[in-house]
Amino acid sequence: MATESAAASGSPASSGVMDKGLKKGAIGYVSNIVIGVASTAPAYSLAATLGFIVVVKGVGVHAPAVLLVAFLPMLLVASAYKYFNRADPDAGTTFAWTTRTFGPSTGWLNGWAIFLSDVIVMASLADIAAIYTFQLFGFTELGESKVAIIIAAVVWIAIMTWVCYRGIELSARIQQVLLSAEVFILGLFAVVAFVKVYGSHPPSGSIKPSLDWINPFAMNFGDLVVALLLAVFIYWGWDSGVAVNEESEDPAEGPGKAAVVSTILLVVIYVVVSAAAQSFHGVGFLSNEANQEDILKALGTGVLGEPLNKLLIIAVLTSASASTQTTILPTARTTLSMAHWKAVTSLLSRVHKRYLTPTVSTLGFGLLSIAITIALLLLSESVLSDSLTAIGFPICFYYGFTGVACAWYFRRDLRESTHNLLLLGIGPVLGGLMLFGIGGYAAVYYGHAENVESKPILGITLPLWMGIGGMLLGVVIMLVSRPYFREFFSRKTETAPPGLLDQPPPTGPVPARVDL
Repeated sequence: MATESAAASGSPASSGVMDKGLKKGAIGYVSNIVIGVASTAPAYSLAATLGFIVVVKGVGVHAPAVLLVAFLPMLLVASAYKYFNRADPDAGTTFAWTTRTFGPSTGWLNGWAIFLSDVIVMASLADIAAIYTFQLFGFTELGESKVAIIIAAVVWIAIMTWVCYRGIELSARIQQVLLSAEVFILGLFAVVAFVKVYGSHPPSGSIKPSLDWINPFAMNFGDLVVALLLAVFIYWGWDSGVAVNEESEDPAEGPGKAAVVSTILLVVIYVVVSAAAQSFHGVGFLSNEANQEDILKALGTGVLGEPLNKLLIIAVLTSASASTQTTILPTARTTLSMAHWKAVTSLLSRVHKRYLTPTVSTLGFGLLSIAITIALLLLSESVLSDSLTAIGFPICFYYGFTGVACAWYFRRDLRESTHNLLLLGIGPVLGGLMLFGIGGYAAVYYGHAENVESKPILGITLPLWMGIGGMLLGVVIMLVSRPYFREFFSRKTETAPPGLLDQPPPTGPVPARVDL
């Protein structure tokens, strides 16, 4: 078993990917991609967000351009994931990598950011899964009952928690089925919409696509940034395919490549479907307040007709349920890794002897998600809506740090080639800084009460309380934890030795790093 030694002195650190007890070689490259794409919940993300992007001042028909621009930092950060994973395929991903690069405090906070964003989003995903379950079967009254929605949401979380607990292979197989159905339905929707728009009797208000739709320079910069605050959420989650690296057939190569491929697949899906949606009835239809909360449902009957419009309900339902599952997977593995690094309690390091999945980490996150979901659903719909805005802060935090950390960790390789300079240095840093900038702008924008739905608390808006306040809570917990986890917090920073990425992928201990 490879062990992880915490460098408490000035001697060179010798570290490796610890055997955490997870099942080796359980899933393949395709499953890595599927988990990465499914975790973003493409159908749900588009249905719930596209209308709000369109209505941003100055955006209108340029929503596809917003999605293209939002793709850029994601692709650049995905490059950082690819190379970090090649050097150190640890299931803790950003937590492990930023710990090595910037030290234990930064690493711990990045692990917390992953945990925080995942636990907040669970309420929204479970809520959507519950509502669309009732819609699919025609239970209109239940779909409007808060009690029924809460019960169904809890059941969905419990089911997906059990699936994740039961085994990674079962999780991967279910993801393949759910994502296949989702992508097929979205593709059908886009094709039929375009056929009708270009047909002899186009729908009222329809507009034919133009290259200007994907031109970001057609928008005011401030308007573009506001829209990007929403678009970042649409892409979030592709890194889930990397979090299962230790259970993958090719842990050092497959998950990292899958991260890049996932982001490319997502931008294709988003640009095509968003263009089809706004072509069908025009942006006025999408910006209508009655349609904004679920664009696909609003367009369903017009595009596919009865009863095929039910397919779009299925698409959003499978999207939300799949994302619920793929949110549990990476969170459980992040906390599992943190426990093995001795950054949190060892209880979270327990793995099922038969299923070879995290036990306390999976079940504990499921129970916590249920508690948070019940609380948010009981408060109000505006609170639930603002919780999605709040997620953007921890997302920008840990994605941004991953990009910057990549350049610093591999800095001795940057002068070796143009490839290294661009893909290990300039690209990831640029992506990270873009996300930091978006997060900073979001703090200013959502700090104004008129830009959020719920009322401020003590003069501070709810997105800031949940997003930035949640990160500050993490700082407090980390400081309190330091005396109890001295070994972890005594670690030294590390840097990759020159040429590390040129060596064969690690199958045992990762080559020794150098303390700074």
